[in-house]
Amino acid sequence: MQMNDSQRIPASKDKVWAALNNPDILKQCIPGCQSLDMTNPNEMTATVVLRVGPVKATFGGKVTLSDLDPPNSYRISGEGSGGIAGFAKGGATVKLSEEGPDVTVLSYEVDAQIGGKLAQLGGRLIDSTARKLAGEFFAAFGEVVAGAAVA
Repeated sequence: MQMNDSQRIPASKDKVWAALNNPDILKQCIPGCQSLDMTNPNEMTATVVLRVGPVKATFGGKVTLSDLDPPNSYRISGEGSGGIAGFAKGGATVKLSEEGPDVTVLSYEVDAQIGGKLAQLGGRLIDSTARKLAGEFFAAFGEVVAGAAVA
């Protein structure tokens, strides 16, 4: 599954970059995130509870940041296991561009794979859920960062 989109965030590029690298901010924005802890500067561990159609699962996994080009872009990759529900792995290339001194456009390209019970639910349900989750994350991220910029 692949998707891409962009989001305008009313904050400077440096503030958006800092937020993208702050586990406390990311935890607030990731739907269903129970924990997100930095294990080293480019790695985090996460626990996320998600419902996809009739399947609800707790995923534990690792998130890695690579191809870092501060404050312009990076690749965030993750993989997690949800027990009998299956597994998910994938990543996103995130790029920031300035639209003005206080407006940043965050563009992303996501690729993901799933397996196990989740994969049996059907592509359309998985795609729509993934788009919904990505939309929720970026909407929440924009609100949190814009709020931090105002504060």
